[in-house]
Amino acid sequence: MVPVMVVLLTAVVGVLVEAFVPAAHRRAVQLTLTLAALAGSIVAIAALWSDTERTGGTDVLGGSLVVDGPTLVLQATIALLALLSTLVVADRVTGGEDAFAPAAAAVPGSDYEELARRRGLRQTEVFPLLLFATGGMMVFPATTDLLTLFVALEVLSLPLYLLSGMARRRRLLSQEASMKYFLLGAFVSAIMLFGIGLLYGYSGSLRFADIAAATATPNGMEGLLVVGALMLLAGLFFKVGAVPFHMWTPDVYQGAPTPVTGFMAACTKVAAFGALLRVVYGMLPGMAWDLDVVLWVVAILTMVVGTVAALVQTDVKRLLAYSSIAHAGFVLTGVIALDDAGLTAVLFYLLAYGAATVGAFGLVSLVREQGPGEDGTTTLLGEATRLPQWAGLGRTHPVVAVTFTLFLLSFAGIPLTAGFVGKFAVFSAAVEGGAWQLALVGVLASAAAAFFYVRIIVLMFFTSPHDAADDAPAGPTPAVGAVTSDDVADGGTQAAATGVAVATSAPERATTTVAAGEGLTVVAVAVCAVLTVLLGVAPSPVLDAIASVAVLLP
Repeated sequence: MVPVMVVLLTAVVGVLVEAFVPAAHRRAVQLTLTLAALAGSIVAIAALWSDTERTGGTDVLGGSLVVDGPTLVLQATIALLALLSTLVVADRVTGGEDAFAPAAAAVPGSDYEELARRRGLRQTEVFPLLLFATGGMMVFPATTDLLTLFVALEVLSLPLYLLSGMARRRRLLSQEASMKYFLLGAFVSAIMLFGIGLLYGYSGSLRFADIAAATATPNGMEGLLVVGALMLLAGLFFKVGAVPFHMWTPDVYQGAPTPVTGFMAACTKVAAFGALLRVVYGMLPGMAWDLDVVLWVVAILTMVVGTVAALVQTDVKRLLAYSSIAHAGFVLTGVIALDDAGLTAVLFYLLAYGAATVGAFGLVSLVREQGPGEDGTTTLLGEATRLPQWAGLGRTHPVVAVTFTLFLLSFAGIPLTAGFVGKFAVFSAAVEGGAWQLALVGVLASAAAAFFYVRIIVLMFFTSPHDAADDAPAGPTPAVGAVTSDDVADGGTQAAATGVAVATSAPERATTTVAAGEGLTVVAVAVCAVLTVLLGVAPSPVLDAIASVAVLLP
């Protein structure tokens, strides 16, 4: 229990830090505690590895949780990606500005928010919220009990609802994203809990192993089993962003603070797929005949819808959101394989995808608009997320453009990147498991997805900023805390009705630059880039290590 306890107990300490540590020292203390907790969790997982490899694992808390090989791989992946995400969350650009609103509960554009901004207030409770979410994610794939599964789901979800609405800029869009995520998440939690009740009514138990044993003996209540299993899977599909439960993904990814988007996109998907593996492999293997059709349809729709929708996006965060939906479909092909090769492939794919995702969103957080500030001098403005604003980035900031290209090539599955090895592994596992049709759809979807990845590369290296000027916004993002016409156009349509003032954009056109932060994001992106290359060039040690422990305990 040490890997999880370190994270959750440190989160509790972080709440006390908010109450008792002076504001001037709070950020440094919170950042140190968060990084130490996540690093300590990784060390604890490494200490458990050899015993787990030798014995196969053990159960704890009376069987509510199981610590086996896949649990350790998933927990290590989550802790590592959360550690890298923390660096991006903590980074501040020139002037000491971070990604989070000075007063997240304030009405956007209000005098109170402006006063909080001018006084330099900081939202340091972001760090314990991130730790609570990480702790829930680490419990989620380790549970073998439906009630613990639901509790872990809420522990990881509630902090994310809050974090999604805390963006410093485009406040209405951020708050709308938070509200959508919360409402849809609440509905899905209710559906999932209803499904858990039906499964309990069918089997008389909440344990995965007991439910699996009950499915082997017909008792005349199979209707409860099928409906309950579908409701449970609906909740897990929602968390991974699979079609038709994907509608929240592009809106939340676009509206949330970009460092939080990277954290969500990487870590939540790892945790949710880990839980899905344990449910499908450990609780419902006897229902393969009933659930195969559902899993196949969801996987195909997820790959196709995610790829097609991404082709028409003009915002880089929404494009990456639909890309993540398509990747959820690719991972599902490995889940459907229902064999050891599929389990190993999924675990590797989640690590490769998570590293590229954290790195990509880290770079998105650094690409900013530059224009006249409040005092008339040139200053950094909001993030430049519209694709035309990335034109010519390869000429002005080649290192950033080349690194982002590396992550895009990994998403596309180009050889010598981690993404290629991950896709090859899951598609091979699907073929070995008799699902060659799924692998074929996955290959075709990957080929189509390469178009919009290459389009960004062409935009960065072979397009002049002047060629894309007609599609760029007419003016720069206003000063911090202001509500823009973009907020209204992109979802904050209630601004006028609620009496919130809407600022008009200045006539000057903003230019695109790369923010010079404290270097924390650069470190995180560099680590992600190294992982992407190493896992693509020499994946065998990691694949062998995962394969040596890829056995799920009942």
